[in-house]
Amino acid sequence: MANDEFYNEVDLYLEARLLPKDPVLDDVIGAQDAAGLPPMAVSPLQGAFLKMLAQSIGARRILELGTFAGYSTVWLARALPDGGKVITLEHQNVNADLSEKNFARAGVSHLIEIRRGKAFKSMNIMINDGVEPFDLIFMDADKINYPVYIDQVLLLSRPGTVIIADNVVREGRILDDSGKDPSVRGVRTFLEKLTSHPQVESTALQTVGSKGHDGFAMMRVKS
Repeated sequence: MANDEFYNEVDLYLEARLLPKDPVLDDVIGAQDAAGLPPMAVSPLQGAFLKMLAQSIGARRILELGTFAGYSTVWLARALPDGGKVITLEHQNVNADLSEKNFARAGVSHLIEIRRGKAFKSMNIMINDGVEPFDLIFMDADKINYPVYIDQVLLLSRPGTVIIADNVVREGRILDDSGKDPSVRGVRTFLEKLTSHPQVESTALQTVGSKGHDGFAMMRVKS
């Protein structure tokens, strides 16, 4: 059976052939590492996937739950057309501070609005304010609250909105129904809410690579 080191080598092989050298994004990861943050950002191949997905659907307004150090946010911002905007939500001030520096480093600060505080509260404010719906939503925040977040993001969506929820396989631990791991419990409840959900059509893909064995769920809001 392949191991994480092997998966990482395959990712590096693919990155070398499919992705151009990008010193700016390398610097973003370097700043994340220098700050002592864990390697939780999406991989370069996953970032490119998010960018191409956003471009494919013509996303003009993007919502991200969980900024972390801003690596995925930069990828998403690069997909925007003129007049587009990414709104990204981050609870930890230390992450938000670093992200703002990374956005400036990448030259995309004008495309991004970072909202500090708990995602639940930030989304409730947007819902109450009646903000324009988003075209693409990337959920990459605390997995415990995924069952709550999906109800909120649907209120911030429109027919055709695409929603990506990251880290839903958790090295296969979603098969564990013991309920001892709160993150696994949150993901399982989230996936169960998607079963025959009247508002969305859904799928999921397992992924392996430099981020280990995980996967994402993908939803499209129905007309």
